[in-house]
Amino acid sequence: MKLFIPKETAGGETRVAMIPAVVKKLVKGGAQVAVEAGAGAAAHFPDQGFTEVGAEIDAAGASWNDADVVLMLHRPTPQQADRLKSGAVVIGMLQPTLNKELMAKLAERQITAISMEFIPRISRAQSMDVLSSQANIAGYKAVIMGAEHCAKVFPMMMTAAGTLAPARVLIIGVGVAGLQAIATAKRLGAIVEAYDVRPATKEQVQSLGARFVELPMDTADAETAGGYAKEQSAEQQKKQAELMAKHVTGSDVVVTTAAIFGKAPPMLIPADVVAKMHSGSVIVDMAASPEHSRGNCELTKPGEVFTTEQGVIIVGTLNLPSLVPSHAAQAYANNMANLLQELIVEGNVKINLEDEIQAGAVITHEGQVRKAI
Repeated sequence: MKLFIPKETAGGETRVAMIPAVVKKLVKGGAQVAVEAGAGAAAHFPDQGFTEVGAEIDAAGASWNDADVVLMLHRPTPQQADRLKSGAVVIGMLQPTLNKELMAKLAERQITAISMEFIPRISRAQSMDVLSSQANIAGYKAVIMGAEHCAKVFPMMMTAAGTLAPARVLIIGVGVAGLQAIATAKRLGAIVEAYDVRPATKEQVQSLGARFVELPMDTADAETAGGYAKEQSAEQQKKQAELMAKHVTGSDVVVTTAAIFGKAPPMLIPADVVAKMHSGSVIVDMAASPEHSRGNCELTKPGEVFTTEQGVIIVGTLNLPSLVPSHAAQAYANNMANLLQELIVEGNVKINLEDEIQAGAVITHEGQVRKAI
């Protein structure tokens, strides 16, 4: 079985789907591994590191034509998809809901497409959960960026020139990214408070040493059966934003993490609230979405960092894990390797749609787009 790790072509992407330490295990298990030249360079994994563990370097990307399994971060381009051999398997964060034509093309060419972000969030699949592993890193980086842009230092400093009060940080959304953001801000010495529409997250917030913000609104139906935040109505979102305004305007750094899979991010910080924030404060909007031209903040410009007329810095930087490429790639590669352990039987990929993990993640198989996207 031949595995191929191509160089990512998405703009600004620095990660790679596999790193030498994980490739070594795959080679030891009997796989033939080809890595496109320079695939790991931006993540600081040079070609030599791959050859030292038994991989071959593909200088021209010829392995698109004969690989049994292609391991990626994102989706193949239509041109790359045309080069895949019939019966091949492609695995990555394919975003099938945004790329229906590509999924149809893959199905037509008898390609099995497995989308990592569709792996069900169940206990057995935690080691394969790329959304969590990358969100963890993104949450860390968001706070670091907030500290970098903030006009104040995070920890309290007692100096001969007087005492400098610690910065105040607000985290909105207490999922994986939010929890890591809380932990990072606390480690940096800030006063941290956090809000989530799910009351059950209060204990998690407090366990990290932060204060949980409680708003006087009904949140009894705010959680899905799987424990995730449920999408709120426009009226609920408006009320939430109004109640949260004093916490936003009193913060030096606000990190927003509220994203809804496949839908527009909830708008939690209106422009009029931003106008009341003090000069030098920062919003790091992790929900910045180019598809929706904003994030959780009404003024966010996805992909940009800018300063408002009032002096508030709004960070809409995309793909935060790519700003920490070595560790982000390591985590992703481990997720991918754990999935391959489930897929590879006697040296070949065997698709078993009776398995809960595969049933959730396999998008195309045997000529069919099998999930409603």
